[in-house]
Amino acid sequence: MPESSTDGPDPKPDAGSANPDGGVGALWSDPSLSSLGSLRQLVRGKAHTVPPSISVRETLLKLDADRIDAIVVVDEASRVALGIVTLRDVLRRIAIEAGELDAPIAGVMTGAPISVLADATVHQASVLMVRRGVGHLVLTEADGSYFGVVSQADLAALPGARAAALVAAILAASDMKTLISLAGDIRSFARQMLAERVGADALCQRLSALNDLLTLQVIELTVSRFELPYVQWCWLVFGSEGRLEQTLATDQDNGLVFAAESEGEAIRLRADFLPFACAVNEALDACGFPLCKGNIMASNPQWCLSLDEWKAAFGNWMATREPVSLLNSSIFFDFRLLYGQESLAGELREWLLSRSPSYPSFLRALVENTMNWEPPLNWWQGFRYDGNKAHPHTIDLKMHGSRPFVDAARIYALAHGVPHTNTAERMRMAAPSLGIPAHELAALLDAFHHIQRLRFENQVKSGAKQAPNRVNPDRLHELDRLILKESLKQARNLQQRLARDFAVS
Repeated sequence: MPESSTDGPDPKPDAGSANPDGGVGALWSDPSLSSLGSLRQLVRGKAHTVPPSISVRETLLKLDADRIDAIVVVDEASRVALGIVTLRDVLRRIAIEAGELDAPIAGVMTGAPISVLADATVHQASVLMVRRGVGHLVLTEADGSYFGVVSQADLAALPGARAAALVAAILAASDMKTLISLAGDIRSFARQMLAERVGADALCQRLSALNDLLTLQVIELTVSRFELPYVQWCWLVFGSEGRLEQTLATDQDNGLVFAAESEGEAIRLRADFLPFACAVNEALDACGFPLCKGNIMASNPQWCLSLDEWKAAFGNWMATREPVSLLNSSIFFDFRLLYGQESLAGELREWLLSRSPSYPSFLRALVENTMNWEPPLNWWQGFRYDGNKAHPHTIDLKMHGSRPFVDAARIYALAHGVPHTNTAERMRMAAPSLGIPAHELAALLDAFHHIQRLRFENQVKSGAKQAPNRVNPDRLHELDRLILKESLKQARNLQQRLARDFAVS
């Protein structure tokens, strides 16, 4: 029985591990589907399955009758996907390998198909398919039962799916000079999407996805130059990159986690990993992702830690209300696996979510802290300015616009055990527990995405260098100005809800 899928291009050696829980970016999200929450919503009609005992002939007839190119072999009792069969697989194995048409399909299928949760994002699926070199993904429910299947064609059929050439070029890059050039192409592609009025959610996810792939290539090229310790490890990303909300003005926020048996071993392993981490950070800087001014990078010994050390760091932050703990929570609590051993990041995520509800005073402190960043509206609903001398009559759309949404979503995620890191996904997952009706949730997310879009547009105009997040409302189109005002009202409404939920006056 074949052990790997043959329905896509030859798979690239997968030194990294895809992460169904943390996710990587949506390369093909359509602006009209910017509110698409999961792969589940892409599946239309009935699930096409066959039992393992059915013959190859009957399977071919079913593929033809249903006009599909792939079907999943499912155990009838457990509803677990045992394998996948594509028309290409069957034709090759019957016509070329002289297989028997009356033989059970179990002997022809590709066993152990690559699968993700049905509630995973388009973002995840697109990168996972590219990284594993497959054309189909099996979707499962949380209990492992089969839900459906999505193909590269499903994703590519979404309007605006034109990043394929750029993705192929990134995956084929074999040197840093090429990757540096491609990093510029990614930013140009983002500007093109912005000019074509692609939605902010889709734009952020596509940009994050392409940046993910580029960073993965940077790490793989760098790994080949070092003899790293033979232990489990992974590369984490934080902040906007962890939330899949990168804009054109973004620096590096990353860290490294490794497995260690003792404190002494952790010290030795850290010394071995730091030169590698430094090389990755420098390479990313050359690609246009500036070194973090706050030194929140894997090359900093503070953020190159064993799993136990990371748990201790998160535990210390939650046990105190110190300003530095609140600041760190706005960066590190949005961590996401990018490369390496998925189980390490998964264990850290489960550990954090299992404990965070037990620190109500910390969550309350987070709420109090985010209230310091109130939306820039005065009492008569006009814009309020912060008196910045270098940029007078402007509003900081990051600090006073998108931040209230980001902070609230993070707090609710920690309080309700939501594993997602993306702001919109956190709000969607937490909304039922919070009693937020669908129309109110839609208004909140539309407001957040409008502010994000204005940030993108301003960064393109300013070259993402001078005050990339500051806008003068008087220079906005009248409609954008009106929508911005309504969006800021939504931010204030969300803060008021947050204050009520955590009894903060």
